[in-house]
Amino acid sequence: MTWSIVARDVSGAFGVAIASRFFAVGALCPHALGGVGALATQALVNPLLAAPALEGMAQQREPAELLLALLATDAGSAHRQFHMIDAKGRGAAHSGAECIDWCGHTLREDFSVAGNMLAGPQVIEATADSYAAHAALPFAERLIRAMAAGEAAGGDKRGKQGAALLIYSDQDYPALDLRVDDHAEPLVELRRLYEVSLERFQPFVACLPSRESPSGMIDRSLIEAEIARFHAARQTCGTPA
Repeated sequence: MTWSIVARDVSGAFGVAIASRFFAVGALCPHALGGVGALATQALVNPLLAAPALEGMAQQREPAELLLALLATDAGSAHRQFHMIDAKGRGAAHSGAECIDWCGHTLREDFSVAGNMLAGPQVIEATADSYAAHAALPFAERLIRAMAAGEAAGGDKRGKQGAALLIYSDQDYPALDLRVDDHAEPLVELRRLYEVSLERFQPFVACLPSRESPSGMIDRSLIEAEIARFHAARQTCGTPA
């Protein structure tokens, strides 16, 4: 019912982008943790696999071995699709034998793409190829662009409804968590929300309490200065604010 890309950025951030002809796909499928890894659980989704997967990645267990151990605890594993990337960029993926065609996955360096109920294998290939070809883009935009390429290649064979983008940097809370629960063009709406997040949300998150600065930035004038600096830097880089 879904396809997604799970990736580790060169910065060490983790991201999951996902789309489906299913309501609120971002509520149950994408999961990540700063400094640990990211994953997506889909098809007949089992959200209970997410926490032990992240715990195992935090213990630096080898992803393929970890995934096999997780699936051994799930009597419905033949109906599941699951893929993950850890802090070393190592990946593992499972597409159960009972998942609905077209179903499959591809593991590449630092990222994985997986999907089921798709128009065909070209959806996975287009998503992966786009992500690989746009390494110079900001991480979030790179993920959104990759999903748009998959949509252009056919996407979910049932149509469109929901999409989501989840990004963790090195903190215990997400750097970005965007959801489109019900929309005629969910990936178009996801990109719009991403652009809106650049106005104030993303630079504001950089001012929050963090591991390095437990109090964060509390002087409002300094927060406004940080937001202005963020936009000036984007203009210098040639990216419209």
